[in-house]
Amino acid sequence: MSTPPSAMPVRAMLVLGTRPEAIKLAPVARAMAAGPQFEPVVVTTGQHREMLHQMLGMLCVDVRIALEVMRSRQQLSDLTARLVGELGGAMREQRPDLVVVQGDTTTALAGALAAFYEKIPVAHVEAGLRTGVIDNPFPEELNRSLISRIARWHFAPTPAAARHLTDEGIPEEQVFTTGNTVIDNLLWVLAEGTGASAFRTAAKRILVTLHRRENQGERMRGMGRALTRLARRGDVEIVLPLHKSPAVRDVLLPELDGHQGISLVEPLGYLDFAATLAGCDLVLTDSGGIQEEAPSLSKPSLVLRTTTERPEAVEAGSARLVGTDPETIVAWAEKLLDDPVEYRRMAGAGNPFGDGTAARRILDQLAEDFAADVPVGLTASGPYSTA
Repeated sequence: MSTPPSAMPVRAMLVLGTRPEAIKLAPVARAMAAGPQFEPVVVTTGQHREMLHQMLGMLCVDVRIALEVMRSRQQLSDLTARLVGELGGAMREQRPDLVVVQGDTTTALAGALAAFYEKIPVAHVEAGLRTGVIDNPFPEELNRSLISRIARWHFAPTPAAARHLTDEGIPEEQVFTTGNTVIDNLLWVLAEGTGASAFRTAAKRILVTLHRRENQGERMRGMGRALTRLARRGDVEIVLPLHKSPAVRDVLLPELDGHQGISLVEPLGYLDFAATLAGCDLVLTDSGGIQEEAPSLSKPSLVLRTTTERPEAVEAGSARLVGTDPETIVAWAEKLLDDPVEYRRMAGAGNPFGDGTAARRILDQLAEDFAADVPVGLTASGPYSTA
């Protein structure tokens, strides 16, 4: 759909604070900047400040406003209050026509809440993910449910996610199945070909990511012991990019540092991470996004969690939810390392998360609604009525 020459572009404020948000909103920001229909205003909150801005530059995303809300070891309640206040001020200054948030972070919740207070409609990218357990993952499960009560547009990555929303009473005309923008970005980055893999040997290569709050402490210590057992096989190379969180480092460094076969590296830039993922044989992760990226590259993944809001990968057979017990983790990892039939089954299961055109679908729907004579604000047609 083309915009008439006299029409003003829709000013869209994209709010992001963490690396996963940046990765998944980058395709939307790039697509908005490439045409006349939208004026993207990218606001970063700095939840992952050290790894964020350089990566956004590499992803061809320009940041308009950079907030500084992080404090050492601050509580979630303090962070949320600071985010709502700072983002509310940015919205009053910029006066966007809509606010776009992604996923389930504290930044996403605060962005949606601040927009609601300013009576600005919200588009939620990657809407509808659910585990059904309010504190697992914590606080993400509650965050994404609350955003769904605020948003005007719900861009669900899969049909299952869309059904969660309509089952909760979200009007069907506000729910759109688009695929996941993480696939858009992964394919774009790999096509650029500028990343470098962190793997250094021809051994069986295992990429590990660990960071979730519900896994920190003794659970994570047990996962560390599972990794040392796998390393002692002598035929594997394990690469683990260490999250910046002190709660993660304080547990994993004593368990893993100095073990032969385990490379602890600083957080990888996204281009290098994509190349490392493309070069691995097996993924062990408690991350959400990697559960979507790995199947698109035919990489089996073991999900080190007790629940997942992305059951599509498990149902398709490209991922397995193995929990956090060290014995189970080792058993399943060794099965995939040693059983070529099982490995080929998981590697060939396919990707249920999209075809790389999610951002285009999102922009087409937003452009259609803003161009048409339909309400896009907080009206009786939405989850809340202001009448």
